Amino acid sequence: MSEQLAGGKLLLDRPAEAVARLTISNPERRNALDHEILDAIAEVLPQLDRGIETRCVVITGAPPLFSAGYDISGIPEQTFERDAEALVAHPFHAAMEAIAKHPWPTVAAINGHCLGGGLELAITCDLRICAAGAKLGMPPAKLGLIYGHTGLRKFLDTIGLPYTKELFLTGRNLAAARAERIGLVNEVVDNEDLADTAVALAAAIAENAPLSMRGNKHAIDLLQANPELTEQQEAGLVALRESCFSSEDFREGIRAFAEKRRARWTGR
Repeated sequence: MSEQLAGGKLLLDRPAEAVARLTISNPERRNALDHEILDAIAEVLPQLDRGIETRCVVITGAPPLFSAGYDISGIPEQTFERDAEALVAHPFHAAMEAIAKHPWPTVAAINGHCLGGGLELAITCDLRICAAGAKLGMPPAKLGLIYGHTGLRKFLDTIGLPYTKELFLTGRNLAAARAERIGLVNEVVDNEDLADTAVALAAAIAENAPLSMRGNKHAIDLLQANPELTEQQEAGLVALRESCFSSEDFREGIRAFAEKRRARWTGR
């Protein structure tokens, strides 16, 4: 049973223990990301950070595609010179920030074509599983658009300079196999296996120690954003690591490993 958000254009369900799944369902606009969908993503993700009931979030699209990108059809032509950027940037930035700052792991299940803002949404997630038949691309060069620098930075961090330039300067779509080769996605699976593979991955992630997942994700993101740590940042990471040694979950993890059983995590 799924919960309908954004007037039914974003669906929330729980396909496995401790796993939440958000499905973009805007078929009339090829799953384009409109303001309602983006606002709903920004609103619901913080609600999924309560206790340890949700420990992994999957984001996908209603078949046959992931997302055609930001819904530019909603921008009135008379606003182009005045405030088109503000109309685009506000809801999109808030949604991407909600995904990036979510403390639990996020998985993009790219079930079909993934373009423009939809691709930025996917790379904002921690991991990406892609259907073999999907195409991934960035069309700003074909729209007369200079892409936002925060979005460009994500691509540079994910696939490096040469492939970022290829994506944005050619405007060509990449086949899933090539997207995997350049590191744009983590894994490619058969189209019919995509949903089950993504849920299985999310469920396996959700079985891991909550304190470890949150702590490691925070540390990785901090190190990626700050190649040179301040003394305060470094001290914070040291304190974060030291805190795990006195946790109940660390002791439970050691016991479960020795007893060859599944750990019973409490998040403390």
